Amino acid sequence: MRISILGANGQLGRDLTAALAGHEVRALTRQDFDVTDHARARAVLSESRPDLIVNLTAYHRVDDCESMPELAYAANTLSVLNLVRIANDLDVTLAHVSTDYVFDGSASTPYTESSEPSPLSVYANSKLAGEYLVRSTARRHFVIRTCGLYGHAGSHGKGGNFVETMLKKARDRESIQVVNDQTLTPTSTADLSRQMAALLPTSHYGLFHMTNEGSCSWYEFAGAIFQLAGISADLKPTTSALYKAPALRPRYSVLENKRLKDLGLNRMLHWREALAEYLR
Repeated sequence: MRISILGANGQLGRDLTAALAGHEVRALTRQDFDVTDHARARAVLSESRPDLIVNLTAYHRVDDCESMPELAYAANTLSVLNLVRIANDLDVTLAHVSTDYVFDGSASTPYTESSEPSPLSVYANSKLAGEYLVRSTARRHFVIRTCGLYGHAGSHGKGGNFVETMLKKARDRESIQVVNDQTLTPTSTADLSRQMAALLPTSHYGLFHMTNEGSCSWYEFAGAIFQLAGISADLKPTTSALYKAPALRPRYSVLENKRLKDLGLNRMLHWREALAEYLR
């Protein structure tokens, strides 16, 4: 299978490229083309003639999206529409990665694929709009919602992933405050990539939730990082309100991998197991 991965140098892209090593993978980065350059995107993908396009690109600086909505919608919505048109014209499948932030966090039980989205921020709205374009227009598609990603490649746009940030702060003997009022499922990009590699060659198209199992707050996640790494840290809980972030975050954004389970395809580890694997 010929697969073109867009955003292949990110933390998910690196792990997914490795997980799909049994296929003919073309790993494309922003150096190859910017997804907002629609003509260039079409030229490169038309030349590649893949069987599957995997879009991992996004503008995900959540707070910056509030003051730069044009950039958010250009990257997260309009470029996705262009990719849908390219995929349809080439008669290939499009896989697109989305986010738990499409929900408002008012639930108290995990969201399934049939739960109604209600985004709170510009970022979340732009991602949901991109989702809807794929789901309503692409002939063959996968839309994968995930949550709280961390991977060894780090997240270049954010200056490192949460796990590495916590470990560095502990080693530097900093006082650490982490919010205890946002519940999520931290998800390892290595584990997510293995799951995607199992799903993408199939014809089980449509919307999927894909996260590690279980849930915790960011504060509880930080505590687990220090416990499993055997590091003592000056860690204290805090609240989201104290940060006064421009963008609202959902207080509860736990996703249930219902479709994967219904199909007998769910392979995702519990988040503590995935974290232990990452730290090893």
